[in-house]
Amino acid sequence: VLAELIEKFVSHLSESRTDCYFFTGSYKAVDADVKKENLSSVQQLGVEMTVRYGKYLNLLKEDAENGLCFVLMNCEEFLKQQQRTVVSSLCCLQEHYAGYDWFASSIFLIMSGDREKTLMFLQQFSRLLVSAFLWLPRLHLSMHLPVTTVEYGIHPVYFCSAHHIEMLLKAELPLVCSAFHMSGFTPSQICLQWITQCFWNYMDWSEICHYIAMCIFLGPDYQIYMCISVFRHLQQDILKHTEA
Repeated sequence: VLAELIEKFVSHLSESRTDCYFFTGSYKAVDADVKKENLSSVQQLGVEMTVRYGKYLNLLKEDAENGLCFVLMNCEEFLKQQQRTVVSSLCCLQEHYAGYDWFASSIFLIMSGDREKTLMFLQQFSRLLVSAFLWLPRLHLSMHLPVTTVEYGIHPVYFCSAHHIEMLLKAELPLVCSAFHMSGFTPSQICLQWITQCFWNYMDWSEICHYIAMCIFLGPDYQIYMCISVFRHLQQDILKHTEA
């Protein structure tokens, strides 16, 4: 039901010029015969974890690995059309996105391993503003960002979402904010980890789905409210650890 709902919602918005923040060219999927060996070692490890998790949730079938590799390879090719060339020694500014694409993997699971549906959804989703915040590889070396922003290698999620989380945390949960300050560890660091991984390894699958759906339906600012809610939920534990 969730797959159908977000599919129809995103399809409807992506056809409206007023809702499309990014304008992308047409893309035709490359040959379906994509093997895991074509991916980087980080991606291969991510594929194994995703397929294992998908089977544990009874969402994926035996041949899911090839389908996920197909999605990841095509996402990379599709997004490459919207990248600019930057000469830098920074790892995060090489041609390939340095990490694993947890958002695309989450959508692949939501779509029950249907690679065509997943790819079609991601292409339409990439036109919307919320894609910049939920799907981190979306803005890797992106021509949609100013050159100076790209050259610094800092993702907008860090200087937008994480910055607002810290500002809100100071007002809403001053004790948690102080606890972080005393530890010498910033809330934005852990939030960036949560957001990059789509809360994998931190929340149950149903909660991950709720997070993705909430941001798509209600807007990217719900990413900020979600993180503040998690800190509120963890407040007593954080304060207890601070005392200890």
